[in-house]
Amino acid sequence: MPDKSFLNWPFLEDKHRALSDQLEAWCSANLPVDHSDVDGACKSLVTALGDAGFLIHSGANEDEKLDVRSLCIIRETLARHDGLADFAFAMQGLGMGAVSLFGTTEQREWLKKTRSGTAISAFALSEPKSGSDVANIECSAELVGNQYVLNGEKTWISNGGIADVYVVFARTGEGPGAKGLSAFLVPADTQGFEIAERIDVVAPHPLARLKFTNMQIPPSAMIGEPGQGFKIAMSVLDVFRSTVGAAALGFARRALDETLNRATNRELFGAPLFDLQMVQGHIADMALDVDAAALLVYRAAWTKDMGAARVTREAAMAKLYATDKAQEVIDKAVQIHGGDGVRKGCIVESLYREIRALRIYEGASDVQKIVIARQCLGEIK
Repeated sequence: MPDKSFLNWPFLEDKHRALSDQLEAWCSANLPVDHSDVDGACKSLVTALGDAGFLIHSGANEDEKLDVRSLCIIRETLARHDGLADFAFAMQGLGMGAVSLFGTTEQREWLKKTRSGTAISAFALSEPKSGSDVANIECSAELVGNQYVLNGEKTWISNGGIADVYVVFARTGEGPGAKGLSAFLVPADTQGFEIAERIDVVAPHPLARLKFTNMQIPPSAMIGEPGQGFKIAMSVLDVFRSTVGAAALGFARRALDETLNRATNRELFGAPLFDLQMVQGHIADMALDVDAAALLVYRAAWTKDMGAARVTREAAMAKLYATDKAQEVIDKAVQIHGGDGVRKGCIVESLYREIRALRIYEGASDVQKIVIARQCLGEIK
C-alpha cells in the first residue's frame, strides 16, 4: 500500500481526502486497462472518468476556480495505477485550460462536453521549430474579411487524431514575438484541418502532427483578446505544470511500493534482499525523494488555490524536482528488480518508459531551471 500520510498535511482539506478515497476505490476496480489499442483505450478512459464524475475537476465554469490540489491528487492517484489513465484525465484539463480560465459562455459549451467525457480536447502549442520557445511560433492566423485564416503546423500534440476540439495558438501579428500570438478554439471537423502524421513514442499515447491549410474560423473562436495568446498559454501552464509533477510523484510512489515488495520477498545469499545495506540505502533515497517531491507539488498547488495570481516559480520547482527525482527513483527500482526490471510487462519497466517524457513536455527540465533562475533574479530587482 502506498504511503497516504501526505493527505494529512495542512496543504489539503477534507474534500481532498474524500476525493482521494473515492478515486482510489474506482482505480482499484477499473485500472489498469488494456493498452493494445491506445486510441481506443484513451477514448474509453475519458468516457469512464466522465461517467464516474472525476472529469468535473478537469475544468471550471465561469463562477468556479480550478482546484489545483484536486487536479494533483487525481493525477498522482491515476498515474500510480495506470499511466494512460493519467494521460486521459490530464489532457481533458490541459486541452480546455484556456477555456476554463478565459473562455466565453459560448466556448464553455465545449467545456461541458469535456467535463462529462462526451468530447475529447487537445492543447496545440508546440511546432516543429517551436517547443519550449513559445514566442517563436510560426503558425499564422490572418484576419481576412470576417474570418481568420489559419496556416501552419503543430506537432507533438497529445490527443492528436482522437480529439474533438483543439485549442490552437497562432501568430496574429499584434506585435513581435510573444506579443503577437492569439488562441483559438478549433473543432476537429473544421475544413482545412488535417492530421498530417501520427507519432509513436516509447510509452504509447495518442500523439500527432497537425496541419492547417487556409482553415477559416470566425472571430468568435478566439479565446480572450487578440495578442493575449502568450499570456493565456503561460496561465494554463502555470496551473498544469504542478500536476505534471503530481503524475511523476504517482509513478515514483508505485516504483517505491514495487521495490519494497521485491526487497522483502526476494532472497539473495540466504536472506531477504532488504537485508543488504546497499539496498536499504537505495530505498532510503527513494523515500526521501518521494516526500520532497510531494512537498513541492502540494506547496505549489496550495499556493495557487490560495489565490496567488501566478505560481511560476513554485510550479517550475515542483515539475523540475518531481520529474527528475521520479526518474532516479524508478531507475533504482529497475536496478533492484534485476533482470525482471527490464522485462516487458514488468511494472517498473513500464514506469521507466512512462516517466521519461514528463521531463520534456510542458517545459523541459533545463527550461525550468532558466525559469526558476529568472524568477529569483526578478525578486532581487
